[in-house]
Amino acid sequence: MASIVVIGGFGFVGRHVVEQLRDAGHAPEPISRRTGVDLLDLGDIRDALRARRPEVIINCAAHVGSLHYVTEHAATVVHDNLQMTLNLYRAAQETCPRAHIINPLSNCSYPGDADVHYEPDWWSGPVHASVLPYGTSKRMIYVVSQCYHQQHGAQTTNLLVSNAYGPGDYLDPNKVHALNGLVIRMLRAHWDGQPEFEIWGTGKPIREWTHVRDVARALVEAVGATSSRIYPMNVAKNHGQSIRELATMIADAIGYTGDLVYNESYQDGAPIKVLDDRQFRAEFPDFAFCPIEDGIRETVAYYEAALREEAQADAGDDSGGSQ
Repeated sequence: MASIVVIGGFGFVGRHVVEQLRDAGHAPEPISRRTGVDLLDLGDIRDALRARRPEVIINCAAHVGSLHYVTEHAATVVHDNLQMTLNLYRAAQETCPRAHIINPLSNCSYPGDADVHYEPDWWSGPVHASVLPYGTSKRMIYVVSQCYHQQHGAQTTNLLVSNAYGPGDYLDPNKVHALNGLVIRMLRAHWDGQPEFEIWGTGKPIREWTHVRDVARALVEAVGATSSRIYPMNVAKNHGQSIRELATMIADAIGYTGDLVYNESYQDGAPIKVLDDRQFRAEFPDFAFCPIEDGIRETVAYYEAALREEAQADAGDDSGGSQ
């Protein structure tokens, strides 16, 4: 079995990657700030890779958040993501130059005016202004990986993935993608008995949503690849849902019966983001994605339990706890 390091291995996508690798018989080592390795520190990641000399590096580290979070923290988001990429490739070249690096890239790195996203058109225009910091920094992963391949022969596989959702993400709606954020906020509205639930934007944008386990499975599939794929390939269903459709499905799963109200003072982002699946289906014809309805029910169940646990912990802290 290959020696595998999962950077960001305790995060939303990373922990699912680690779990699936273990299920497949691998012994991956997750590293992150939780294990004392800060990818923003070149020395940290260099020392970590030198100690482990991995054959495969799956890079799930990212500074990410909601559309509004990324806009508010634009400079920090672009700086952190670029710095982490540069540090990873420099450290890998110095310590384990033959390692195969696998990167998930967000589909927000596609041109902002595109609807169905075809891989040949990926670099054909600027990203949408609403995701400039994050989308551009994901494009730069390709640039860095191509340059390190050109000069040093570094091997990379880059995969374009749509909005990940599912269990295990942050409990703060500002730190998650729209679907998980809707679940968190609507659960709280339901518990508080609110007669209306506000949704930011018009609700019209259509997005493709991929369950986090499906994202992880695609990354794990790349471990066994015999050659790298620097120019990215979509991990795609070629089908999406609007925010309005999601909100209705989430309300049904929660049992929320209040009115869904759309606040159009918030920006929508790009109108459509659906990934063309022809290349992906040619290589993975039997890849079955989790149905969105099933995934939403599972996500709601996760957040119901996690948010109640958080509330109970907060209540314990407020009461002073027990000695």
